[in-house]
Amino acid sequence: MIKTKKIFLEEPELVAALQQRKKIGADALYEMYSASLMGIISRVIVDQEIAEDVLQEALVKIWNSIPQYDPTKGRLFTWMVNVARNLAIDKVRSKDYRNHSKNQDLENHVNSIDEQRNSVYKPEHIGLKDLIQKLRPEQQVIVDMIYFKGYTHVEVSEELEIPLGTVKTRLRMGIIELRNYFK
Repeated sequence: MIKTKKIFLEEPELVAALQQRKKIGADALYEMYSASLMGIISRVIVDQEIAEDVLQEALVKIWNSIPQYDPTKGRLFTWMVNVARNLAIDKVRSKDYRNHSKNQDLENHVNSIDEQRNSVYKPEHIGLKDLIQKLRPEQQVIVDMIYFKGYTHVEVSEELEIPLGTVKTRLRMGIIELRNYFK
């Protein structure tokens, strides 16, 4: 069994490595963000093979377009999500995709939906788990239950034995605080 070394670079280091065309930049880009970008693309494109092709196109476009990235306008991940989502939307609008969709049989469609549900979205790659730790404990619990464990507002209210309005207020305040970190 071959063990691969996990690559993690801080955002400024990654941007610098990509701009300098270093192999470690490309490796880190794939290692750190491919799963998250695939999750974004899979929400637009149901077919797993086409989604993988679009992911490859997105990674190449990010590599080639990194000189246009401006850190003052937003985080690297946000910029990459826009690149990937726009490519996915362009693919869906293309004539080839529409023809392919018409010809795809039902069994393949069902299989690709199952695979999409199993795709991995890793919030730790954008640092969200770390940012949530900076929230007040009562906000942390609610954000975690709703966004990472799939609870509804009502279920959180019942589980924590607090009013529904309190759940919504704490969630909203937590989201506002998190949003400030992304500005």
